[in-house]
Amino acid sequence: MIRKGLISLCFVVPAAGFSQERDCADPVSQSDMKICANEAWQRADVDLNDTYARAMEVARGWSDGAAEALRAAQRAWIPYRDAACKAEGFLFDGGSMEPFIVNSCLEHLTRQRTEEMRAVYEMN
Repeated sequence: MIRKGLISLCFVVPAAGFSQERDCADPVSQSDMKICANEAWQRADVDLNDTYARAMEVARGWSDGAAEALRAAQRAWIPYRDAACKAEGFLFDGGSMEPFIVNSCLEHLTRQRTEEMRAVYEMN
């Protein structure tokens, strides 16, 4: 009988956590802020990857050297972005705000890189 109760509890408890809607335009809790920052960074990363793919097409039209230079630049930029945001996160090392700070930084630098790439490869 206890097992049946535990199984039922497993299905009830997680559902309670998902009952609240999150408003990322105006997050009210620190947890929402962290989740929204992560979601924003993920969207920015998808946009960057799409932009990079189009930029590579443009660069290949210029020359193989241009495409390879873009690839090398992007491969160097990613570790820079990750290290810069990790360093920024140390302002709140181990604290509950650290993930928010890191994800906000990742989003900011990713969006900045996307705009830089669009400007160079004339994409709108």
